Amino acid sequence: MKETAIEVKDLCIRYRGLKSYSIKKSLLHWKRNPIDEFEAIKHVSFQVSEGNILGIIGKNGSGKSTLLNAIGGILAPDRGQIDLKGHSVSLLSIGVGFQKELSGRENILLSGMLLGFTEQEVQEKTEEIIAFSEIGEFIDVPVRTYSSGMYSKLAFSITAILETDIMLVDEVLSVGDSRFKKKSYNKMKELISNEKRTVILVSHAMETLGDLCDEILWLHEGQVRMYGKAKEVLTAYEEFMK
Repeated sequence: MKETAIEVKDLCIRYRGLKSYSIKKSLLHWKRNPIDEFEAIKHVSFQVSEGNILGIIGKNGSGKSTLLNAIGGILAPDRGQIDLKGHSVSLLSIGVGFQKELSGRENILLSGMLLGFTEQEVQEKTEEIIAFSEIGEFIDVPVRTYSSGMYSKLAFSITAILETDIMLVDEVLSVGDSRFKKKSYNKMKELISNEKRTVILVSHAMETLGDLCDEILWLHEGQVRMYGKAKEVLTAYEEFMK
């Protein structure tokens, strides 16, 4: 019987934003402007066993990235619990985690230390990360100058080389040139072959999910629509999307 690596209980996440009001109305009314609330995740519960690969599917806006960001510690839940059972976790997502004014090399060090590695441990892996990323001389310029492909290559390389117990991957395998896609896909298969490593993969690529995942969580409008064996959930989802 495998141990549980990730346990999510009754998770709720809301986004809040002030409604737009004219300056005149704001000056004439002392009351605070009303707040719009959007519930992105609604009472979501599930478990992932150690060493399993969970895929998350759903239409755009269904809450997939929000859920991943919460598990990765980027967002705080409004309600419920996320228990990682003491495991280290890394979130691989375009646009998350880099300081845009710092160089790629500086971001490698920062990202590694935020993942819990020592400066020496990151330094020992830096050249391997740079080589895998294939971004060459751009490693020493600010990442704000990077294309989305370069950004994703460096982000993937950091996560792939600085291995954590839990890997959260958000659509990154679909970014970059075709050769790097194949390279990153093969590296991902190598990483998840470790029976102790737990992976959550968000993707719209049905073939990739069917090939890599043990189970699938289908989110629809922030709620769990279906959760189970990969083939069964993917078949139901494809029928729904026709």
